[in-house]
Amino acid sequence: MFIVEGNIGAGKSTFLKLIAQYRPHITIALEPVNTWQNNVFGQSLLANFYQNPKRWAYSMETFAMLCRVREHIIEQQNPNPFRIIERSIYSGHYVFTHNSYEAGFMTDFEWHMYNQWFDYLIPKKCHDPHGFIYLQTSPEIAYERIKKRNRLAEKKITIAYLKQIHQQHEKFLMQKIGLLPSLKNVPVMVLDCNQEFEENPFILNQFFDSVELFIQQYRQESGIKQIEL
Repeated sequence: MFIVEGNIGAGKSTFLKLIAQYRPHITIALEPVNTWQNNVFGQSLLANFYQNPKRWAYSMETFAMLCRVREHIIEQQNPNPFRIIERSIYSGHYVFTHNSYEAGFMTDFEWHMYNQWFDYLIPKKCHDPHGFIYLQTSPEIAYERIKKRNRLAEKKITIAYLKQIHQQHEKFLMQKIGLLPSLKNVPVMVLDCNQEFEENPFILNQFFDSVELFIQQYRQESGIKQIEL
């Protein structure tokens, strides 16, 4: 399994849908964002979090972890080696939950409880991915894309929050700070997604060719840890 990661507004869903359209032998799985964006027991967890992060961060992140662990276990059993999923338990932990704790949205007690679940579930239940595909995007460009797509649950997202999430992605995928030891050996491919790739066939083909090469390389070898394009 390979995982696409990136900031909110980086273009992850668009990127994967285009791969499925133009390279159908590569199968995809989109992030189950509707699970926490739509009503859960009469409420939208995502909208609640953006409106009042201190109240909802722990609920949001524990429920997201549950959904992602469940999806990860299903996906790691898929026999297709050309399989790419959107986001993961790892960005959920090392990016979004770390940021919630560092920003003061979660108490020390909530952070400790969350980590008890993470430390119990992830090493025992979830196999490491074969590689990460990082859609690296500036917070400013991500913010403009979020405004353009105009999703109701994202109305409260600020540029300051996107800058925090960008920094957490950089620590997670580029600097590999504080990761589980086995994750530090998982290769990362970086795609410059400041470029508007959706309507540009040349850039799209470059990206798709690079993804195919990345997948094929890391099925056979593990010497190179990172590719930058």
